[in-house]
Amino acid sequence: MIARNHVGWTVYGCLMFFLFGFQSLAFGSGGPGIPQTVNPNAFEGTDTERIIQAIEAAKQRVHVVRIPKENANGTSVWMIDSALLLPSNMTLILDNCTLQLSDTSRDNLFRSDNVGEGITDPVWNENIRIYGIGNAVLKGAVNPRATGDGARTLSLNPQAEQEKGNWRVSYGSDAGKPGLKQTSDWRNIMVLIGYVRDFSLKNVRFENAHGWTVSFERTVGIDLSDVTIFNEEFVTVDGKQWMTANKDGINLRQGCKNVRIDHVSGVTGDDFIALSNLDTAPDIPKKNGDINGSMVTASRWHGPEDDIEQVVITNISCENRYRAVAIRGSDRAGIHQIYISGVIFRAMEDRYEALLIGGRGYGEESLPGKIHTIQAMNIMGNGQSLVRIQAKVAKCHFLNGMYTGVNERATIYEVDPRETSNVTENSWLKVR
Repeated sequence: MIARNHVGWTVYGCLMFFLFGFQSLAFGSGGPGIPQTVNPNAFEGTDTERIIQAIEAAKQRVHVVRIPKENANGTSVWMIDSALLLPSNMTLILDNCTLQLSDTSRDNLFRSDNVGEGITDPVWNENIRIYGIGNAVLKGAVNPRATGDGARTLSLNPQAEQEKGNWRVSYGSDAGKPGLKQTSDWRNIMVLIGYVRDFSLKNVRFENAHGWTVSFERTVGIDLSDVTIFNEEFVTVDGKQWMTANKDGINLRQGCKNVRIDHVSGVTGDDFIALSNLDTAPDIPKKNGDINGSMVTASRWHGPEDDIEQVVITNISCENRYRAVAIRGSDRAGIHQIYISGVIFRAMEDRYEALLIGGRGYGEESLPGKIHTIQAMNIMGNGQSLVRIQAKVAKCHFLNGMYTGVNERATIYEVDPRETSNVTENSWLKVR
């Protein structure tokens, strides 16, 4: 009886292997209780093509792609030539792997698949996850074709251009090449998410993005935690350092709501976290999918649906020559219900401040009270101040701040304080 059962189970096992064995090469399991995943090593083509095929296969069944450390081509790095487009209901597991933009890429590393060049009427995506396991790293190119924001002209020697008075420049190997776009745009952002409901990013290290590290546009329900960012203002090519402009960490643009940012640290070449609801050219028509700007969706405030609101920022440790958290709004655009707790900021060269509220030089000045209900506590920093207020804000409260910088006060006003409404400070002190 035992022998007969053993033979039966053996036959059954062989049958199951022949039925499902080949399929499991692509749809692997991490073990008991771990859902099946799709492995790009099961496919043919370039690294980019194999990951795209894995995402397409996962859409049909398991909705989970696991990129392992070991690349089937024998390397330990996955080289990305064009944006990996993320659909709804997709989880990407970065399992101790390194993904790096190639020197031929002039695109994002990840982008939600509902936005892009020429997509003028994007539909909403939902439920997208990027989870790192162990040492998960996303890197920029060794010699990037373009860097900086949409207002930058490419240069092979941006420092020399700035010495001539041409300030709006940034390094790019495409500079001067006939037939190639000579200005930067939103493709320089490493991770670009637009019109998405529910997005999570956890346990990932970013190195040397070509512009902003991560940017969200009109995204509702963001959970970002345990992220490290190393994104300096320079790229080193063949042993020489070249200036790369506007290297922010995390950006929240128009329409971002219900956001949690927690345990993020690192070094950036511009603002570490920026909340920006701006219209720098109100007289010029704006549309979705325009390749000539810093946003893939329209950089315009259309109404309260485009307000930035309900944002919680906690446990931030960062270093740069700019700000830890910059909150900028123009004209009627609203930014409100922003809660910040636990920021340690080191201002390089004692420039700027831990928090900026207002923003100037980005279109019409923010109308009174459009930036309101900003609450910040447990803030430490040097630089020019702990907070600089540039707008007629309302209901802003600051508690437990320790300022060690060069000025005498922890707060700098660039508007008449009497034109603000209900702004308070408690234990918000210069440490002598």
